[in-house]
Amino acid sequence: MLDDGPFCDYVAGRLAGLPGVRAVTLGGSRAAGTNRPDSDWDFAVYYRGGFSPDSLRALGWPGTVFEIGGWGGGVFNGGAWLQVDGRKVDVHYRDLDDVEYRLAEARAGRFGIERLLFYLAGVPTYVVVAEIALNRVLRGDLARPAYPDALRAAAPPRWWGDAQATLGYGRAAYAARGRLVQTAGTIAVAACQAAHAVLAASGQWVTNEKELLDRAGLRDTDEIVAGLVPDPARLAGAVDAAEALLGAAVTRAGPPG
Repeated sequence: MLDDGPFCDYVAGRLAGLPGVRAVTLGGSRAAGTNRPDSDWDFAVYYRGGFSPDSLRALGWPGTVFEIGGWGGGVFNGGAWLQVDGRKVDVHYRDLDDVEYRLAEARAGRFGIERLLFYLAGVPTYVVVAEIALNRVLRGDLARPAYPDALRAAAPPRWWGDAQATLGYGRAAYAARGRLVQTAGTIAVAACQAAHAVLAASGQWVTNEKELLDRAGLRDTDEIVAGLVPDPARLAGAVDAAEALLGAAVTRAGPPG
């Protein structure tokens, strides 16, 4: 079994040799230096002019290789879950033309929010820009963008507006009927949306929701959800408390300075 350094270099070299691949990055906790010994390895292949998952299958690493668009389409356009040298390896497909388009849109303050499995608030289309800003480039050359001023101005009100709408609907449709699970879900989604607003206001890139509430200082939302009971008045009070907590954090973050 290879040590981590040679292992990373080995995988990057094999991925970089695939047809169409122009760059390879390492992301996640391994790139950030926050990994545990058993943490996954998250690689991304940046390709131009098309990429064939069959070329990845041909490397012979066991696991599941998905087709382009196999993860629902959108900015997360597919990847693979593999075992390499006794380690769990995820490979993400990244179309350079799309990444460059999303970068131009982010610099203009424009973005979309797509539904994606395992993401409560959805995934902003600038996530692929965040990846090239934060991930470790192992092969090739990629832009290393700073957080655009236009995005800092546009993203917080969009995210906070979504959070307020989420809470408003939850208050009327779920809390008023004593529906505990849906009310809890409403608060969880709104907390993630508000956290995006807080972090965008300070120009902090986000690539996933795992540490989202902690980074935004919204961990106290746990206490609101932990106290829920299936009583309409209590549930409505919890939604109100969440809105106050989240709104205060967004206000403190303030407009970009």
